[in-house]
Amino acid sequence: MQEVVFRDLIDRWAAETPDRVVAVFDTGEPEWTFADLRRQVRVTARALQRAGVRQGDHVASWLENGPLSVRVWLAVAYLGAVHVPFNTAYKGGLLEHAVELSQVRTMVTHAGLAERLAAVDTARLSTVFTEGGEPELAGLDVRPVADLLDGPDDPDPLDRPLQPWDTAALLFTSGTTGPSKALLSSAMHLATMGRVSYPDTGPDDRGLIFTPLFHITGMSAVCWALVHGGSFGVITRYSTATFWEDVLRVGGTFLVMMGSIGTMLNALPPSDAERDTTLRMALLAPMTPDAMAVCRRAGMRYYSVFNMSETSVPLRTGFDPETPYSCGVPREGVEARLVDEHDMPVPPGAVGELVLRCADPWVMTTGYFRNPEATAEAWRNAWFHTGDALRQEPSGEYFYVDRVKDSIRRRGENISSYEVEVEVQAHPAVDEAAAIAVPSELGEDDVLVVVVPRAGAEIDPAELLAFLVDRMPHYMVPRYVRVADALPRTPTMKVQKARLRAEGSAAAWDREAAGIRVRREAVR
Repeated sequence: MQEVVFRDLIDRWAAETPDRVVAVFDTGEPEWTFADLRRQVRVTARALQRAGVRQGDHVASWLENGPLSVRVWLAVAYLGAVHVPFNTAYKGGLLEHAVELSQVRTMVTHAGLAERLAAVDTARLSTVFTEGGEPELAGLDVRPVADLLDGPDDPDPLDRPLQPWDTAALLFTSGTTGPSKALLSSAMHLATMGRVSYPDTGPDDRGLIFTPLFHITGMSAVCWALVHGGSFGVITRYSTATFWEDVLRVGGTFLVMMGSIGTMLNALPPSDAERDTTLRMALLAPMTPDAMAVCRRAGMRYYSVFNMSETSVPLRTGFDPETPYSCGVPREGVEARLVDEHDMPVPPGAVGELVLRCADPWVMTTGYFRNPEATAEAWRNAWFHTGDALRQEPSGEYFYVDRVKDSIRRRGENISSYEVEVEVQAHPAVDEAAAIAVPSELGEDDVLVVVVPRAGAEIDPAELLAFLVDRMPHYMVPRYVRVADALPRTPTMKVQKARLRAEGSAAAWDREAAGIRVRREAVR
């Protein structure tokens, strides 16, 4: 079995390549070698032990990207405790839910975030280490984070050796359809994510991290570095305007280009920093035409995958495909199937829910912490149910269609909200869009699209509709258009469509009320 336990990997690389750089930060912090990493991790691990943290305990890390968030995560892993990263947007009921569900007793955070704890029930939480000050929090032992950063680097021996199947992290889902769940992530799961996410890479590469380290996308580059003996570069906060200069500053050679980032980067004029970039490869999620164009401009190879926090990159394309939006084919060791609501395989070419299973154990989540009902639902009939609807082309490639629960059925036709959104966002005045189903007086659904205008632009619903008529089948053209300042999002930036559906169509522009009819074109 390959080495997958982070404690063992940290010890290994510090012994074999002590002077190799493993971490570079944009904060001005000196570069870390593997020897530096091991020493700092062991110092913090010992300090956490002295604060009462034991093997198997849950420790919350509520921090922005930077040296401290990396150090705390890996110190918790070194102790065999469970890393519980909190989104820095958490507050109020969502924060209270995360603290209670995860059963954390110890937290490391910033004073400005810690102040939010005063307004919630902190459940079992007892000790909070803060940087940037020590706020008064009734009932909590608040200590300076400096207590974790200095001292001997000789943590006590573990109660037992760490194993690949040990729970290494609790990762929160986005909670788009209900309260966030905390998925169980084993040491094998995290290491597999690092091993398979970035093909054709080696120790001389450097993963670029600019997405938050409380999300698996950011975490995966650290996992990759520990598995391969490579390095990672951390950008504290993403900025489109300075992106290419930030890349040069930390020297990343590969990255994950998420969501609309490709569109934003493709809108920038060419620059010397883009032409001189150290990046040579990009994982595009999704593989949009804009993201593909950015890679071609900068001379990067690119590919795409299907993945979610619960899985470990089950689908992957080859390099530089020509067809946008492909998710690829199952990687070695993965079985994939598209099924209907009864878990029966759908006919070739039909849309179905993607279900998965793997040849190796522990490489996907085993379920959801303190939520046996959700675990049983996800793993019914011995397959992991992704909740995502895909279709498979004759070539064998899979293409994402929609979340199963976000599908729309209108006039007997199944509509992908994702495909509607792609076309709406092609309008030059539209920055973002979310398509949802709303009840129709004729039965089934009507399509409502919520649009956010670009800065300085205005959206005329009738003009948007005219734009769409030539770009999509008649049954996909939205009936309702609602213009909004922003889309409601979860802390992991997924659109909360449940909130949009709850608002309904009452305040939306209605093309039928405006006397506009969209009909099937006659075949001539």
